[in-house]
Amino acid sequence: MTTPSAPPNPLAVSRDARGVVTLTLDDPVRFNALGDGMLAALQQALADVARDDTARVVVLAASGKAFCAGHNLKDMAAHPDKAWYQKLFAQCSRMMLAIQQLPVPVIARVQGMATAAGCQLVAQCDLAVAADDATFATSGIHYGLFCATPSVPLVRNVPLKRAMEMLLTGDFIDARTAQAEGLVNRVVPQAQLDAEVERLVQSILEKPRAAVAMGKALVYQQRELGVEAAYQLAGQAMATNMMDAAAQEGARAFAEKRTPAWKPAR
Repeated sequence: MTTPSAPPNPLAVSRDARGVVTLTLDDPVRFNALGDGMLAALQQALADVARDDTARVVVLAASGKAFCAGHNLKDMAAHPDKAWYQKLFAQCSRMMLAIQQLPVPVIARVQGMATAAGCQLVAQCDLAVAADDATFATSGIHYGLFCATPSVPLVRNVPLKRAMEMLLTGDFIDARTAQAEGLVNRVVPQAQLDAEVERLVQSILEKPRAAVAMGKALVYQQRELGVEAAYQLAGQAMATNMMDAAAQEGARAFAEKRTPAWKPAR
């Protein structure tokens, strides 16, 4: 039996008039595996969003029964070469970092299973909404491969002992457990998944783009610092933020007990 090949266009990209960009992993036969083609398509799409000053939110979705099964082990077994593996994992890491470095929030819309690098993808997104039948695992250990790169965002989402349990056992957790442990923000029935994602999107769209971008960058920067340096960086960021026209308008609106009149482009 042959391994299904990746489709020529494994990622569907759409954008609405509000600046909401939806990236849909579209390789359902291979459970949306993160092969070279998918990673390259994601990297390009994220770079396009980064250059688009009118983009406001990215929704990362998937087609088929699975969100993402991570790297394709059949492809990996067919290339028993360290240099090939190093290139693959470096390519994946660049894409994951691009999500964090994007100036707009990225929301994972999760249905079905998210395993190994697929679970990493959920953890790397800024926000995540899951269907109540979604499942999550860092399952590489079942095949002798510790999920080292998935551990990077996982331990920044989930308490260490729970993350270690996932990494060392490879066992699945359900959506409610994922929510309780901080891997996802919201869990709803499958039929309500799009509506719940839209609620988050709409809430973000109501905020000034500049403040959201500055805030996202600050959160990830200060997280890696000691508390004193983090406070110094955060104080500088807030002072800079307050000089922005949108923040000045927000402060005036608060003082005058009215709704801020922000320009749509901000």
